[in-house]
Amino acid sequence: MFGLKGKSFLTLHDFSAEQINYLLNLAADLKAKKRMGIKGKSLEGKNVALIFEKPSTRTRCAFTVACVDEGAHPEYLGKDDIQLGYKESVEDTARVLGRMFDAIEFRGFSQQVVTDLAKYSGVPVYNGLTDEYHPTQILADLLTMREHLGTLKGKKFVFMGDGRNNMSNSLLIGCSKMGIDIVIVAPKLLWPDPNHVAVCESYAKESGSNILVTEDINAVEGANVIYTDVWCSMGEEDKAKERVALLSPYQVNRKLIDKVNNPNMIFMHCLPAVKGNEVTADVFEASYSVVFDEAENRMHTIKAVMVATLS
Repeated sequence: MFGLKGKSFLTLHDFSAEQINYLLNLAADLKAKKRMGIKGKSLEGKNVALIFEKPSTRTRCAFTVACVDEGAHPEYLGKDDIQLGYKESVEDTARVLGRMFDAIEFRGFSQQVVTDLAKYSGVPVYNGLTDEYHPTQILADLLTMREHLGTLKGKKFVFMGDGRNNMSNSLLIGCSKMGIDIVIVAPKLLWPDPNHVAVCESYAKESGSNILVTEDINAVEGANVIYTDVWCSMGEEDKAKERVALLSPYQVNRKLIDKVNNPNMIFMHCLPAVKGNEVTADVFEASYSVVFDEAENRMHTIKAVMVATLS
């Protein structure tokens, strides 16, 4: 459907708004069926390799349960289980796994690795996270927004914190393609790459949305969504002290929420959270926080991606 059969899910750059909407609708349908206890057979007989260079709670569990719910067998392959990129090239590993599995998920550091897996394996490859992009999280975010806000187009989305990490990169794509106004509030040292912003501005022009990158915290006013992420991504732990110093003014706390001045706003976080850094515990636990709906929706949206590309 919509050209998704056999398609890899590496970055949302590769997907149209129509295709994203289809995946969101499919995810909502699969979520409703799961709530009713209805399991599917769309992936019956399929085998999915789950490659993890980086550890994970939500990504691993979401892919595993999604596979089982639809009749597939998930095979977990940790960094010490295979020779990917060490004793065996990515290209050769991809060609081996492509002969044995119907699809491959990869969560790790390099976007080039997941791209090469898709190039050489001959089967759909899913990006469970790289240093550059986190597309499955964005689908979950969009579904969560739609559930709580009713619609996506025209909503104001504010991301606070590290403006050049994989979440900021991916949210810029997802929001601009879906007609959501997105504001990145970050110190200039951590603004997103201008070339990436320019590409997303072309998407925004087509969808009728706007992009703003600013240091001004007052830009949160009127936001429908306040979103943040950890200040130090995996592999950047040595930068923790300088990041805390740089990003402390961008913490999501009650004072910031008061600036939003929108009683219907929601708070989102892709998790795991470092409470006391990027977000205070009282905001994280507030009634407007939908972080655990987001976490659950990883499973439903990942299931939709696999069903759409494999069944």
